[in-house]
Amino acid sequence: MIALKKVLVATDFSEAADAALSYGRALARTFGATLHVLHVVDDMYMRLGGDAYAAVLPDLQHDVEAQAKQRLAELLVDNDPVPMPTVPVVVTAGATAQAIVDYGASTDVDLIVVGTHGRGAVAHLLLGSIAERVVRTARCPVLTVRHPQRDFVMPDLPVASARA
Repeated sequence: MIALKKVLVATDFSEAADAALSYGRALARTFGATLHVLHVVDDMYMRLGGDAYAAVLPDLQHDVEAQAKQRLAELLVDNDPVPMPTVPVVVTAGATAQAIVDYGASTDVDLIVVGTHGRGAVAHLLLGSIAERVVRTARCPVLTVRHPQRDFVMPDLPVASARA
């Protein structure tokens, strides 16, 4: 029997990530699981180099993290009468896929849900795929959701009936 207690959705705030969040919410609600929503912020110190970072942009990291936390809070507004338990998380790292996998392992999540952009072969070769790296390295099952998504997640029946 499948028992999901913790579902992790990784988001970069893209349309593909929004589709993954729809799946993650539906699965967490169905199984009564806690929904963890993770955004990985680039480590500006590593990206820009120590000297450039320290001299020019000392508050940039803090500002980027604060903006990510604000966007997560807006994303996780739950208007349901019985709100689902959610855990918004912002992590700073140089390697996004590894940060997702590490967070999943450290919190013992049962499922990771990630969106995929469905890039072509050349773009995939040049840019790589975070979703693919997560699938290859995660200890738990990973559900990838491609945007545009297939109409798999339907509105709850009482909500759909009330709108009709």
